[in-house]
Amino acid sequence: MDALSILLENVHLSETKYYRLNGLGNWSYSINKKDTILFYLVVSGSFCIDVGNEIRETHAGDTIMISNAHQHVCYALDYNGDNALPLDDRLLDCTEKVVELNDDDNSNSATLNASLILIECKYDKDMVRPLLSVLPSILPELNSESNGRFGVIDVEVKLLTLEYERERMGRTAVINHWASIMMIECLRIYIESLPEATDNWLQAIKDPFLTKALAAMHEAPNQSWTIHQLAEVAGMSRSSFAQRFKDTVGMPPLTYLIDYRLRLAARYLRLQQNSISRISELVGYASDSTFSQAFKRVYGVSPKAYRQEYQKS
Repeated sequence: MDALSILLENVHLSETKYYRLNGLGNWSYSINKKDTILFYLVVSGSFCIDVGNEIRETHAGDTIMISNAHQHVCYALDYNGDNALPLDDRLLDCTEKVVELNDDDNSNSATLNASLILIECKYDKDMVRPLLSVLPSILPELNSESNGRFGVIDVEVKLLTLEYERERMGRTAVINHWASIMMIECLRIYIESLPEATDNWLQAIKDPFLTKALAAMHEAPNQSWTIHQLAEVAGMSRSSFAQRFKDTVGMPPLTYLIDYRLRLAARYLRLQQNSISRISELVGYASDSTFSQAFKRVYGVSPKAYRQEYQKS
């Protein structure tokens, strides 16, 4: 399995919600959802989206991922979002999953100029944190190769539109999978476009040597890896591998491994499916006490207390 697939194996999108937004006349809105990844699929028309002072024009057939629910404003072309009203409450009260966007005095005469599908997904914060920390606020980034579009977008638009319009069994599951596929597609485009000289740790996925070591650590976090073993997997000398990994990823290989093990352990604790002893084994600790000490250094509480706190929340 390739490194990106393995890295995303424990990145789970959940609690997916979706809405059809119809923009009529001079419309605008702001949105700010915490711990949420958003996708916009433009079914027809065009509009502007302002994320972190980056203004993007979007058109029919475009798909956009807002990587960490950054506060943003959407508005009709040739308009502005200066007086945009929050959309969050309207989405909560939305029963039909259709929201009419209109800021005109006479809504009956307003013309439909944009129709889009908004999908919001919750995610496991611990597992996705390192990934989101290095992503721009909006994906994909426009460049001459992608031009903001995917080769599979026509198929995806048709699939999602059909799923939205028809009350068929398994619709939520299909949309969940669609969001995961589009997240992977956005990440592919972003990683492939990264320049060689960058301090983004995702560059390691493109590195023909480091990607092997990353895949090995994620595939078998319970193994007692040493720098020497990881260097052998990467096909490099010990010193060259250690330096290259630190320069690219921003931390030594074993520090990265410990961080991943403990994030994975926290996920297992939240899932409530394994005993603490079993989780200790799954993430590569020789004893429960060693695991507990390492976990407490990072999370401030013991694994048992962490699990209990999560059960109460």
